[in-house]
Amino acid sequence: MLQDIRDNAQGTIAKIIIGLLIVSLSIWGMDAIIGGFSGEPEVATVNGEDITEREFLRVVQLERQRQLAQMEQQDAGLLNDDQIRQEVLEALIQEQTLIQDASEQGLELSDAEIDALITQIPQFQVNGAFNRDQFVAYVRNLGMGVGEFREVMRKQYVVNQIRTGILQSGLATAAGAERLLALQNQTRSFRTLTVAADTVADEVEVTAEEVASYYQENPELFALPDRVDAEYLVLSLAALADPEAISDQDLEAYYRSRAADLAAEERHSAHILIADGKDAARRLQEVQDKLAAGESFEALAAEYSDDKVSGRQGGDLGFAGRNVFDAPYEDALFALQVGEISEPVTTAFGTHLIKLLEVRESPVPPLADLEEQLRTELAQQRASEAYAQARTRLADLAYAAADLQEPAEALQLEIREQANVTREAVRKPFDHPGLVRQLFSDDVLNGGYNTELVDVGNNVSVVARVVKHHPATTQALEEVADDIRHALTQSRVRERLQARADSLLAALENGDTVAAEEADWQRYEEQSRMASGVDGRVLQTAFSLPRPPAGEASYGTAHTDDAVVLVALEAVTDGKVDENSGELKQLQRFIASLQGQREYAAYQQALREQATIKRP
Repeated sequence: MLQDIRDNAQGTIAKIIIGLLIVSLSIWGMDAIIGGFSGEPEVATVNGEDITEREFLRVVQLERQRQLAQMEQQDAGLLNDDQIRQEVLEALIQEQTLIQDASEQGLELSDAEIDALITQIPQFQVNGAFNRDQFVAYVRNLGMGVGEFREVMRKQYVVNQIRTGILQSGLATAAGAERLLALQNQTRSFRTLTVAADTVADEVEVTAEEVASYYQENPELFALPDRVDAEYLVLSLAALADPEAISDQDLEAYYRSRAADLAAEERHSAHILIADGKDAARRLQEVQDKLAAGESFEALAAEYSDDKVSGRQGGDLGFAGRNVFDAPYEDALFALQVGEISEPVTTAFGTHLIKLLEVRESPVPPLADLEEQLRTELAQQRASEAYAQARTRLADLAYAAADLQEPAEALQLEIREQANVTREAVRKPFDHPGLVRQLFSDDVLNGGYNTELVDVGNNVSVVARVVKHHPATTQALEEVADDIRHALTQSRVRERLQARADSLLAALENGDTVAAEEADWQRYEEQSRMASGVDGRVLQTAFSLPRPPAGEASYGTAHTDDAVVLVALEAVTDGKVDENSGELKQLQRFIASLQGQREYAAYQQALREQATIKRP
C-alpha cells in the first residue's frame, strides 16, 4: 500500500484528497471529521459516538462565514440560522456514518503511509522536495495543528477509497448508450393545424354578475401587502467621477503608464481533453506515452480528445488572450514556451494536455482609440477618495437629520421617489434585501427616521426614508373588474379552443377529412428535437406522440399563447449511430458516471438508514 501511495501521490488521488480536505474543512470544519471530546454535551449520537455541542457550534459558525463570503454585499441578517443549523447537523451525521463504515471495513493508513503521502503532495514541496516549513504553514492556514491534519488525512483518505470505488463501479452498456443516442438523434415528420383564439372569441361573453361573483369567491387574489412610498438618496463613485476634468497631459501620462497592460499578448494553443470517467487515467497515460514516443499531438487530439469540435482540427483552439479560459488552463498556457506541451491540467471540463503553437502581441492601440475608456478609469481612481469621504459624511448627516433635505443639499444629491415599495420589491435600489428590511423596520416605518447608509452595489450607497405607509388591504371591485373580465374571457376562450380542437381531433382519428381547413395544414419534415423555427411546445408534443403505423398518423394538441395547435405525427426516423464514434463513447462514460453517483447516493442513504441516531 505504501508503494501505491507513493506512485499515486502526484496524480489524481493526491488531488482528490487535498480537494476534499479543503472543501470539508472550509465548509464543515475540522470537528466534522475528527469528532469531539467525551464528557461534553452532545447534539446527536451516531451508533454510540457523540457529535458534541462544541463541534456543532464551531461548524455552524464556519458555515455562516462561508455563506457570508459568498454574498456580494455581506449581511448577516439575511442568513437563515435555523436552516444552517439543521443542514450542519445532517451533514455531521452523514459524515460520521461514512467514517464509521470505513473503519468497520478495516480501511486505514499507518503512520508511515500518512508520512509518505504528505511528503509526496506537491503543495508541500519546494523545488520538488518536501519542505516542512511549507507544510506547517499550509496546515496553520487551515486553522489546524499537524496532528489534527494527519488524523483528518487518515480518515478522509479511507472514506474516499470507498467513494471512489463506488463512483467508478457505475456501468453503462454500449447497447443502452446506442439506444439513448439514437433517440437523441431521432427526427420526426409532422403536420400542424392552428386553431386561433379569434375563431372562437365571438362566442365568449362575461357578464358583470360573473365578474362580481369571481371577486367574492377569490378575495386572496386581490389582497395588497403593506407597502410604502419612499424617498431616497443615491451616492455613487461613477457620479463623482468627472472624465472631463482630466487634462490632456494627465491622460497622456496615464496612457504611457498603462502601455504594458494595453499591449495584449495572445497565445495560440491546442489541447487534448480527457473527460472525467473510470478510464480517464488510463486514456491520459496512453496519450502521454504516445507523445513521449514522438507521435503527433494533432493526430492524438483527433483520436483521443473528448472535445470533438477542436479534436477534428488537431485540438486547435485558436488565439486567445487573458481571461478567456479557466484559470488553471490559462496559467498553464501562459507558462509554456512555443512548441512545449504542458503537464496534465485539471479544469471543470476534465484534464487537458496543452500545446503552445505560437505567440503574438498586438500593438498598443493609439491614445485616440482609448481616450474615453482611460479618461473614465483615471477619473474614477481620483474620485475614490472623494467617494469614501462623501459616504462617511452622508452616513453621519442622514443619522442626525429629520429628513433627507439637509443631506441632499450638503452633498448636492437629488431626492428621488419610489411609490408602492413592498417587502418583496424588485425595482432598484429596493431590490436589495438589507435596504428593504431597514425600510420596514419599526424605527423607519413608524418612527420617521432615515435608514442607515446601505451599500446596494459596487461603490453605490443609498439612504432612504418612508414618506407614506399603506397598510395591507384588499383592492376594490371597481379597481380590478377589468382584470377579472379579461382573465375570465381568456379562460373561456381557451376552453372553447380546446373543445374545437378536440372535435377536429376526433374527426381525424375517425378517418374523417377536415376539408374546409385542409389548406391550412403546415408540414415539417425531418425535424430534430432541437429544431429552430418550430414552437417548442409544438415540438414537445410531436416528440411525445407514439410512433404511428405505416401510412397513418398519431394526433395530439399543443397550447401556444393564443391558439391550440393540432399535431399530426406521420413518420419517425431513428437517429444513426456510429458504433466507433467518440460521441457514443463519451455518452457511455457519462451514463456510467451518473450511475456511479446514484449508487454512491444510495450507499450513503443505506448507511444513514441503518445507523442508530439519537438526538437529545
